[in-house]
Amino acid sequence: MLTVENISKTFHPGTINEKKALQDLSLTLEIGDFVTVIGGNGAGKSTLMNSIAGVFPVDQGRIVIDGNDITKQPEHKRAKYIGRVFQDPMLGTAAGMMIEENLAIAARRGKSPTFAWGLRNEEREQFRILLQELDLGLENRLTDRVGLLSGGQRQALTLLMATINQPQLLLLDEHTAALDPKTADKVLSLTQTIVTRHHLTTLMITHNMRDALRFGNRLIMLHNGKVLLDFDRFEKEKLTIPDLLAMFEKASGSELDNDRMLLG
Repeated sequence: MLTVENISKTFHPGTINEKKALQDLSLTLEIGDFVTVIGGNGAGKSTLMNSIAGVFPVDQGRIVIDGNDITKQPEHKRAKYIGRVFQDPMLGTAAGMMIEENLAIAARRGKSPTFAWGLRNEEREQFRILLQELDLGLENRLTDRVGLLSGGQRQALTLLMATINQPQLLLLDEHTAALDPKTADKVLSLTQTIVTRHHLTTLMITHNMRDALRFGNRLIMLHNGKVLLDFDRFEKEKLTIPDLLAMFEKASGSELDNDRMLLG
């Protein structure tokens, strides 16, 4: 469903600040795969995510979603294929707009505007039902400004907005890293429910090894812009955090240097 084929990305080439963020990286996701991505500092996790989303062009290689080559497409044109939740809860919503307005914008993502784009009563009812499933009390706050919500509420809303049209690919970029542990667990549980219910193909970056092992049917570890380790469901179920650390050190020849991952 997603094919990332030999992509490379170098920032500031030819300068003292040159950084080879991705190096001939290839990755394939089948329909319904829920893949967790881990790696040390500078491993290429966010660069991979941004390359797929179209934040910047890759230097070489191809990116294909469901048979559509999107390598040259700008970010806004990829929106019809991709839903995304960022690490910062403030990035996925418009703070000055109402909850129902944010959801309406998300529901229309990737569609051509028409004269009938006003918010309808049946849409409001649909939004109430969706919000009720979040179990955060937002179903009765449709006209509240999003800026009044807590970080966890905004992140849950962003997750709902990113999946309201059941995208072909869901990108989760450390989407619980800025939340307290209790709220993070709540958002991860919602993530699991939504991904499973809609059979969404999902790529989730996490700094928490426990979460990487707990969620998804596959786990990959990046190092120096390449896929260093790739575990399927059956291999993943047998792994422990010490196993992962040992395998990383053996495959890379160095110790993992991401403090958040080690503490997680």
